[in-house]
Amino acid sequence: MTTPEQLPHFDDDPYDDANLADPYPLFERMRAAGPAVWLTRHGVAAFTRHAAVREILVDHETFVSGAGVGPKNLHHEPAWRPQGILESDPPIHTSMRSAMVDVISPRGVRTLREGFQAFADELVDGLVVRGRIDAVGDMAEVFPIHAFGDAVGIPREGRAENLLPHGAMNFSAFGPDNERARAYFARGEGTRDWVMRNCARESLTPDGLGAKVWEHADAGRITSDQATLLVRALLSAGLDTTALAIGNTVASLLADPDAWARVHENPRLVRFAIDEALRIESPFQSFFRTASVDTIFHGIELAAETKVLVFPGAANRDPEQWGDDAARFTLDRQAGGHLAFGMGIHQCVGQPISRLEMEVLLTTLATRVKHLRPAGEPRRFLHTTLRGWSSLPIELVAA
Repeated sequence: MTTPEQLPHFDDDPYDDANLADPYPLFERMRAAGPAVWLTRHGVAAFTRHAAVREILVDHETFVSGAGVGPKNLHHEPAWRPQGILESDPPIHTSMRSAMVDVISPRGVRTLREGFQAFADELVDGLVVRGRIDAVGDMAEVFPIHAFGDAVGIPREGRAENLLPHGAMNFSAFGPDNERARAYFARGEGTRDWVMRNCARESLTPDGLGAKVWEHADAGRITSDQATLLVRALLSAGLDTTALAIGNTVASLLADPDAWARVHENPRLVRFAIDEALRIESPFQSFFRTASVDTIFHGIELAAETKVLVFPGAANRDPEQWGDDAARFTLDRQAGGHLAFGMGIHQCVGQPISRLEMEVLLTTLATRVKHLRPAGEPRRFLHTTLRGWSSLPIELVAA
């Protein structure tokens, strides 16, 4: 048996700017070293292989989320904000997830398509007329802020100024307390009050998804505090990582003109493009779990209350799972089974809405745009746990 400290030692910092800009060479070395490595700078065992990461995510009894999905153990340290569905365990998690599953039912999601499509038509038509756009600032962020914000039923005023900085701040807590994380907390100062105030019952429209969450509080299935947190979780599920995923999908297609030609010819391939982009450029790159008991995992002795670090972004490029071309984007891959949305009881409950947003917007784009071309230097969005673009200049040539 091996203790965590006896694992192959890596002095590299996955959270420094160079590795955030391009994490994949480090991930490749970490996967090659074994099922886990010891990150000396952070004092934690890190898992990068698909099989191990998936097992940790599925085994919610051994590897719990209630101690926090960041490096701090919330069993022993105070949380910086109220813990919601992402950082809870059964039975609390069960009641909150049941409410979310009911709100995001297949029938409920289908009712969103018409509104999503109407805004996608309006947005894309305007972008095609302009010709040169920023795929992030003009499209990937605009669509979920408007379309999904309306679906949830939060006020329009203040969305753009608060929602994305709030999300970047929240997700920073899932990584180390470094200079970059502190910068996102500084930028997000004040946004939490706006978000929590506008997730309350009195701020929501009566026919939105947020109001449906509050119906579960009225029925006594969840508390009022949990209802507010669930509306907040809805926003995270359908906005932050969705915006990044849209940009990542466009960037992947932009790098392969043949892939865009195929998608334009057959827009049904958009679904395959989305899944493959989620796999190869996972918006959510890393987070923590905590061992609830003494356990032996892949030959490694883990004591109760030990934090482990998992990298879905590395697991989703594991050649053992995806073959020798795992680092290549291709429309011909069956990418189902990727871990971009997590796995197990904590798999993103808002996944159906996120997928619908991406599918509607990108299918509309593929239908109307014959050629997609670079139109300037893209800029990476550097974040401790998220991956995407802050700017992606493109040229759209109408069909």
